[in-house]
Amino acid sequence: MNQVFGINHFDIKGVSFILLLFGIGEALVGAYSRSKRSRQDYIMELVSFSQLSVLIQPGVMLLVGFICSHLIPGRQNRFLHVAFGLQFLFFILADDLPQYWWHRMAHNATWLWKLHLAHHASPGMGFGTAFRNAALYYMLMPNIWIASVAVYMGLGEAYVLYFVVKLFIVVGAHSEVRWDNFFYSRPWLLPLAWLLEHTISTPATHFAHHGKSDTDGVSNNNGNFGNMFFFWDILFGTAKLTRRYPDDFGIENDPNDPWYVMLYYPVSRSKKEGSMLK
Repeated sequence: MNQVFGINHFDIKGVSFILLLFGIGEALVGAYSRSKRSRQDYIMELVSFSQLSVLIQPGVMLLVGFICSHLIPGRQNRFLHVAFGLQFLFFILADDLPQYWWHRMAHNATWLWKLHLAHHASPGMGFGTAFRNAALYYMLMPNIWIASVAVYMGLGEAYVLYFVVKLFIVVGAHSEVRWDNFFYSRPWLLPLAWLLEHTISTPATHFAHHGKSDTDGVSNNNGNFGNMFFFWDILFGTAKLTRRYPDDFGIENDPNDPWYVMLYYPVSRSKKEGSMLK
């Protein structure tokens, strides 16, 4: 399943390349020297990425595979011979679209916001910000479970490619490289910029989602929910396009809870006044 285009361990190599690319890119543009993120933020991002990639997502896939092998044993690899392009399209509709609604719900349901709060508590952007969420937020994420069933039914190779492409876009949308500014600053590229920002998540569109307050005229805290595709925001009326970036990030009246409280709530709870995670 991990072989794509004849490349073994395509997922591991793809993820490693993406993290190195944006990590080095941020260093070259001086993002680390001017970042407002603290040691706690970097610890949170490292722990959250590790548990998601090593424990949670593989664990869900193993559990789903075990359940399916007992409930629908005759369906394993049932759709293995479906055209690769259709398999990829399936994941766009069955993975990225449900994640849009899951993300949107996280901003409107208090219980789920508490599990998503870690993602917005960062005072600055960076590629590692993409991985900040409570462990339970990821465990309950419906698209991971849907994708796991699809992998059991034979769509594994398409999922690996889809996963790497999606990660490239999502990490890029959180990165301080701000690659989209290259297109905005060149008039002859503006038509391509328009197409990109109406299709996929970009730094400008996703930074707006992380802005500290909507009063700045740029931020859109309760919108711009798209993960891989910003098109969902266009379609469902939650988009805000300014081609600018907020100056301040984070959450208002942040009690600055410890990283382990934000990642492991409700097992771990805050003792700080004003915290939602008590």
